[in-house]
Amino acid sequence: MPIDFKAIEARFIPTDDGRCTFSPNGIVASQSSHASEAGAEILRAGGNAVDAAIAAAFTAGVTEPQASGLGGQTMMLIFFENKVIAVDGSSRAPSLAHVSAVYKRDRSTGYRATTVPSTPATLWYIQDRYGQLPWAQVVEPAIALAQHGYHITPLQNQLLTRERDNFFNVDSHSGANYFLKEGEPYLSGDIFKQPDLANTLQRIAENGIEEFYRGTIARQIDADMRENGGLLRMDDLALIPFPIEREPLVRSFRGLDVYTMPPPGSGRSLLFALMMLDLLPQQVEMNDPLKEYLLFIHILRKTFLERSDRPFDPNFFRQTEDEQDMLDPLYARESLLDILKDVDKSVLPFVPTEDELTGETTHLSIIDRDGMAVSLTQSIERVYGSKAAADGLGFLYNNYLFDFEYTLPEHPFYLRPNAVPWATVAPTMVFNGDDLWMVLGSPGSERIISTLARFLLNMIDNKMSLAEAMMAPRLHCSLGGRVSLEAGRLPESLLPFLEYKGFRIDKREDYAFYLGCVQAVLKKHDGSGFQGVADVRRDGSAVGV
Repeated sequence: MPIDFKAIEARFIPTDDGRCTFSPNGIVASQSSHASEAGAEILRAGGNAVDAAIAAAFTAGVTEPQASGLGGQTMMLIFFENKVIAVDGSSRAPSLAHVSAVYKRDRSTGYRATTVPSTPATLWYIQDRYGQLPWAQVVEPAIALAQHGYHITPLQNQLLTRERDNFFNVDSHSGANYFLKEGEPYLSGDIFKQPDLANTLQRIAENGIEEFYRGTIARQIDADMRENGGLLRMDDLALIPFPIEREPLVRSFRGLDVYTMPPPGSGRSLLFALMMLDLLPQQVEMNDPLKEYLLFIHILRKTFLERSDRPFDPNFFRQTEDEQDMLDPLYARESLLDILKDVDKSVLPFVPTEDELTGETTHLSIIDRDGMAVSLTQSIERVYGSKAAADGLGFLYNNYLFDFEYTLPEHPFYLRPNAVPWATVAPTMVFNGDDLWMVLGSPGSERIISTLARFLLNMIDNKMSLAEAMMAPRLHCSLGGRVSLEAGRLPESLLPFLEYKGFRIDKREDYAFYLGCVQAVLKKHDGSGFQGVADVRRDGSAVGV
């Protein structure tokens, strides 16, 4: 059935709160209103989508320290000169990092949990290669916000309250000293200033990233790590972790081409789920509508099983089509048929407990007036990263050492010196033929896959607008059989139905922080402008130009 773009786009209604925006000249959508405005400011100054993305990404590191920052890593898709480019900005394990040096307690908190920060190198590389404004100009909005401060949001107060005790698990209290106020969470509405971070950003703006990786900043990081028993050294930083440009993955869904992030990102998982869904009719006719949810859940579980069984690192394995059996159309068909043999039964064995992925991330989506686009996801891994901050520099170290394999040496993501971590990000773009239609992405670890798949289903199959699909209730199922869902917004009969099928229910609040956060920008099919949304599940906005 042909997609009725006109009907979908006509349902979109802009809102006064900035969550849903129409603009004739491009839109920046992010999880931070400050980041969205910084990106839009750069577009107004004559920058392109990459310039705006760099400004927004640096600003998000200031105003969303729980999710990103100089200490993390960044991945993205860029649509430039009619080509989609995947930018793998993975961080790297320090040279001293090996399984006997990183105890389990070190993997999530403290100085020994961090990999080599790659966000500064990635943002500099992309702006130098694809941007058009001066480097210092795109960094300036972040410097100003760090210096003058911004108002703490209710969400940040909640997260600081939740993580307060974890900050004090770091002996130096370095993260607590920066991000708590006399040992207690900042209150909603408090102004939060970061002069040390402003100074660090100013030095990067003036001297380039050489300052971060080989200059005085690098020497400060080295000294900080030695003082606190960390593994990161100046030698690790000096091998600047510039990003790798890769071929994006692409598959068809309902006649549209969906481009997304290749390994070590998780775009394969999104495409595998969409390939199975694409084999179903657009209106799945089942006697019981609850079985539609059950089918979606089984498809998610099969997807996560395939991801765990087929880990793939392009730095160690050839990046060729025949290596990626997971995306073979015949295999997707066989997998769906296995599920459909009896959707009432549990296709996969249930796992009583599992370590569910619980990282925190930020995403931004941009299309400029000329149609250049960026879908960018960056993170410091878990909420507030390692809870350890760089002394005198004002940013948190990540805890990406949590994302390596520690027991199977043959695993492609087994911890080795200079190895890259396994990532769950899936920045995505959707094309109608040669024409870009939509740019989207989400935070949420493995919930990224369920969030984006459901979002696309709602828009394309259920003919929802961009805003309606963003607001629609969400659910997620882990490989272990735990279903997390916005219980108050789904049919009352769904919970007992799923419990009867053997699933464990994890009730979440309406518009749950846990269940992803879509930032999306759509280029109207008739060329008459742009629509953008910033998910209500975070603090962001969609700002037009």
